[in-house]
Amino acid sequence: MSYTETIGSRTYRFADLKTLLAKASPQRSGDQLAGVAAASEEERVAAKMALAQVPLRTFLNEVVIPYESDEVTRLVIDDHSPQAFAEISHLTVGDFRNWLLSSSTDADALTRIAAGLTPEMVAAVSKLMRNQDLIAAARKRPVITRFRNTVGLPGRMSVRLQPNHPTDDVKGIAASMLDGLMYGCGDAMIGINPASDNLAAITRLLLMIDDFRQRYQVPTQSCVLTHVTNTIAAIEKGAPVDLVFQSIAGTEKANAGFGISLALLQEAYEAGLSLKRGTVGNNLMYFETGQGSALSADAHFGVDQQTCEVRAYAVARKFNPFLVNTVVGFIGPEYLYDGKQITRAGLEDHFCGKLLGVPMGCDICYTNHAEADQDDMDNLLTLLGVAGINFIMGIPGADDVMLNYQSTSFHDALYVRDVLGLRRAPEFEAWLESMQITDARGALLSASPQQPLLEGANDWMGIA
Repeated sequence: MSYTETIGSRTYRFADLKTLLAKASPQRSGDQLAGVAAASEEERVAAKMALAQVPLRTFLNEVVIPYESDEVTRLVIDDHSPQAFAEISHLTVGDFRNWLLSSSTDADALTRIAAGLTPEMVAAVSKLMRNQDLIAAARKRPVITRFRNTVGLPGRMSVRLQPNHPTDDVKGIAASMLDGLMYGCGDAMIGINPASDNLAAITRLLLMIDDFRQRYQVPTQSCVLTHVTNTIAAIEKGAPVDLVFQSIAGTEKANAGFGISLALLQEAYEAGLSLKRGTVGNNLMYFETGQGSALSADAHFGVDQQTCEVRAYAVARKFNPFLVNTVVGFIGPEYLYDGKQITRAGLEDHFCGKLLGVPMGCDICYTNHAEADQDDMDNLLTLLGVAGINFIMGIPGADDVMLNYQSTSFHDALYVRDVLGLRRAPEFEAWLESMQITDARGALLSASPQQPLLEGANDWMGIA
């Protein structure tokens, strides 16, 4: 069906729900590149006004990508819970925004309705929200997951320690890993982006982290971010796999570009569960996403990039993930042009993921050819910390020497924890204190050669 809105003497017509969602999106370069963005600010306002009047029920009857040709759409529709939806089924998108921001809507209410929400409903309401609305509503909705520790508890923020190396040198990776742990990072996981997809190299990295983890009894989890088929092969060969990684997107065609399907993800999920390596829980999938991924694969079908992104979160929640990471500025300025667009996208992604019940983190990042700098990342880091982000990245110097992009550092994690009073995962926090890295309040202690973690560092892996 079509939608209309009149402003003054001009009437704007939107051919279908897909078009309306795209025109209502805040300005971003990716939608302009795709030719789906509003042609003017007035048209954008008209689209927002029209979208606010759309009943939430409409999203169950009018899909943005056909059910018959897209397995992500089929997943969204087939897994929708009418019982969870009943509480808000009478609302329009505008009413839903007001309901979310009401002081009477709390974490329990948001948890109750999660299975009744579709990605398109969530994307729609986010388009009507200011940044402060996205922060306020997301903060109400903790999503808690467990493997060897507990991530996502209110008042806590975890860090993925990312010790990448351009040649997968084990000693170089180990040195960065030790550096990050001495700054109290690594409770989300120790996750390596390998330079090679060679199975022997991947297994060597998994064995190195697992040896370290067991030697020092670290309550965290490891992940080598290789294609899911490589992880399945590593599991079959007996490698110590904790978290199972895969990049995902919001359409079947985009996922096919990644070489995956829902059936393959199910196979990987079951393979990971079979190892029974979790100690406090069995959330073990780690997914990465990013606005623009479907467009870059020519697999967006005219859907705006933010709505495509939120559809990826429906894929993620199917597999009870431990962590989901929006790598917000990584794809480049063709999709998110500058610091303002990156900031908005990060807040949208976190809000939409949390509303769907997904444990959202964010790689607060940009590429060197974007109109952004580290001050923009400081701003987004602070805003996401206020919003209740589950985890961020910890990278030496905030500069990834393998992936060649700028992110957040070990020091940035110390900053945001200090100014916002955020603590680490409780199990990891207790370990840091036992290793004399932090005190009982979580503050770093001065490093000394007598600290247990440093005492054996010269012997372990031959690090000087």
